[in-house]
Amino acid sequence: MSCWQRGSNVKEYVSQNPPGATFFLCLLTLALSFMVLSSYNYSHTLPNPDIAQDWNTLLSSFSQFHLCEKENASAAFYTSSIPPLSSTQKTDQKTLVNTTRHPSSVTVVQLHVPLTVTSSSASAMLKDIGLFTTLTASQLNLGDKEPVYLALQNLSEDSKHICLTISAPANILPLTLFHLECSASETNITNIPVEATKQLPASSQTCYSLHFKSDPALTVMLTLEEQRVAAQHLAEVAVCLLGVCLILCVAASLKNNVTRRDFLKVEDSQNEPLIES
Repeated sequence: MSCWQRGSNVKEYVSQNPPGATFFLCLLTLALSFMVLSSYNYSHTLPNPDIAQDWNTLLSSFSQFHLCEKENASAAFYTSSIPPLSSTQKTDQKTLVNTTRHPSSVTVVQLHVPLTVTSSSASAMLKDIGLFTTLTASQLNLGDKEPVYLALQNLSEDSKHICLTISAPANILPLTLFHLECSASETNITNIPVEATKQLPASSQTCYSLHFKSDPALTVMLTLEEQRVAAQHLAEVAVCLLGVCLILCVAASLKNNVTRRDFLKVEDSQNEPLIES
């Protein structure tokens, strides 16, 4: 009987206080949403929102440029800026995530990335050539005016991946590296210096276009520990909101009950016969 009475009190409170009922439903919906997000976050791998730049961002910025061959330019200048990886550098590359890098140091990274190259000239051969260029960090949305040297090798229109070598200050490169390394090339590669531009020149010089498709493997994901902490925080907020909803329900049922008792007392006092003096 008591439970039925309290339920009736809540129903009466809802009918008499639409704003309060709306506020209660909003809190309840928010609590359920946090519970669903907590469950989803615990069971799915999610991108790390604290990482603003990853390899997808860098490659997407780089693919917006056209690489046009330079006339009367020496390839030696570009190749000297990007030295080949030694065995020590390759070892450091694998453990780059766990090492502390000085902001002024320059690192060389060699990755097998999902980039394809096409040529504006039908007679241009992409096999056994390498393209070398230099950009500033601001052009790649990585920093300010720091120089970034890039080299593309193992080019082929039939291949969806190429070998990309980057030489840049260590502090501006994404910290997480792609797991595929470039395979050593056994053929002689012709080095071609190119200039990066966003507009195709009017001259007849040969230009190369880059095409990039975002790869989830290049996105920085939350670790299992970070996912667990995020899911726990969402669940804690959901429990707090559900507690507030419960308090509101109890308060609504008790308030109506007290109000009814006060009303009955006033009514009884009015019905009492007046004492004649």
